[in-house]
Amino acid sequence: MDMCTLEKRGNLFILTLTGEDEHRLNPIRIDSIRSALNRIRSDPTSHSGSVLITTAHGKFFSNGYDLAWAGSSPDKICLMSSKLRALINDLISFPMPTIAAITGHACAAGLILALSHDYIVMRKDRGFLYMSEMNIGMKFPAWFVTVISCKIGDAAVRREVVLKAEKLTAEQGVERRIVTAAYDSAEETMKGAVELGEKLAEKGWNGEVYSENRKVLYKDVLDKLGADETTEDAKKVAIAASKM
Repeated sequence: MDMCTLEKRGNLFILTLTGEDEHRLNPIRIDSIRSALNRIRSDPTSHSGSVLITTAHGKFFSNGYDLAWAGSSPDKICLMSSKLRALINDLISFPMPTIAAITGHACAAGLILALSHDYIVMRKDRGFLYMSEMNIGMKFPAWFVTVISCKIGDAAVRREVVLKAEKLTAEQGVERRIVTAAYDSAEETMKGAVELGEKLAEKGWNGEVYSENRKVLYKDVLDKLGADETTEDAKKVAIAASKM
């Protein structure tokens, strides 16, 4: 089942998470996104001077992991984490510049997905950037924190995001240098994303060179994507409970 659409507009590829739900990141949705990325990779016209824009319909860019789907199953939690880590690896190795056009909330793993793009543009009138883990009693995986550390340069802002669970508006995101530009509406946000994408596409950069340079820049993230210690904790708890 496709949970996203893919449109080619000149040198721009526009990937849209579809539906009016929260765009929770379960294996089906993640597989759908990865399938779209693979279709772009296989397009012979995408190797130079192309740009990816990722956006979403409705109130949410993504509200993070689909915890309702996973329930209390450690195996499902592990699968969901493994799938997301593979998607983040895809984005960091993707052979073109990437832009997240956020027209709603980007929360928890959904914010990690947004931060894994090269640029973020966001609407002013709706939506927050929000790492909810402190408020819902969940541990941060080390790889989440590595993404945040690589993408948010100011230690005080990282403290706000991780330890205070602040909900940041688009304008606050610009002030903290997380968001590239903020716009008045969803339509203006997409227009801004397209304008930025077209400027980047005009550079005509070689996609493979761009990918290799990004992988060097974010090597710390790539090095952390092989494991998620919080899922191992969930497995240990489940095994211990089964022996009681």
